[in-house]
Amino acid sequence: MLLAMVAATAFVSCSPQIAQKPAPAVTFVTIKGEKIAMNALRGKVVLVNFWATDCPVCLKEMPRLIETHQKFQARGFETVAVAMWYDPPISVVDYAEKNKLPFKVAFDPVGENGKAFGDVTLTPTTFVIDKRGNIVSRILGEPDFKKLHELLETKLAEPA
Repeated sequence: MLLAMVAATAFVSCSPQIAQKPAPAVTFVTIKGEKIAMNALRGKVVLVNFWATDCPVCLKEMPRLIETHQKFQARGFETVAVAMWYDPPISVVDYAEKNKLPFKVAFDPVGENGKAFGDVTLTPTTFVIDKRGNIVSRILGEPDFKKLHELLETKLAEPA
């Protein structure tokens, strides 16, 4: 029963028709010490992915997130991979460097970013945010990348 509920939630969450709400006004701190305010990303389509180095599904989807980032980045797309609060920073840095992650990788050391995005506790959890700063999709688990790319195409074509 629980699995069916999670699957149903994931299916509904992938739908671009969910009610839009503003992305939280968080500031991400990257593994390089860079601060990125969510409101500074306005005008771009942003994918925020909550993940962990001990999450098999997260590690499985990471090459597809890299491909997605590379496919869309020149068109005003940004990716922020947010490591969960319990993930050891050295593990996050090692993974990011070893796998040459081309996007921003941030720490969430006390879970503030996860709380702001609706109490994210399960990984991976991915959000798509449009150019106006609204969350247009929440995906629990590995995304259907074909549907994700269709959504990104649509949102990138919209005016800011």
